[in-house]
Amino acid sequence: MASPTKPILFDLSPFIIIYKDFSIKRLAGEDIVDPGLDPATGVSSKDIDINPSTGLYARLYLPINPSSSNAQKLPLLVYYHGGGFIIESPKSPNYHYYLNSLSSEAHMAIVSVGYRRALEDCLPIA
Repeated sequence: MASPTKPILFDLSPFIIIYKDFSIKRLAGEDIVDPGLDPATGVSSKDIDINPSTGLYARLYLPINPSSSNAQKLPLLVYYHGGGFIIESPKSPNYHYYLNSLSSEAHMAIVSVGYRRALEDCLPIA
């Protein structure tokens, strides 16, 4: 897994390896799912840039509106994904599919925050 030529500072397998030059290799949480319409739930998701210069973004989930002629306010949930500020993102399959389901069942809008992760950005930068 680790590069044989780079000395390891911390081996936090199965999540991350930190090298002595402070470069990192993530071993988990790197799979992503693109936003779009989920046919199973009818929820539409979209990535929104908050600050493109820092890479800060959010993924917005909107449930299907059965009666689009009725203007209806939806409750809003702000969701912060897990991963200890090191792995995972709103694009991770586990969170994406869970939030599609939650948005559909609870009929609410959800914003999943794509905060910056350590070690590239030291805490409390997130």
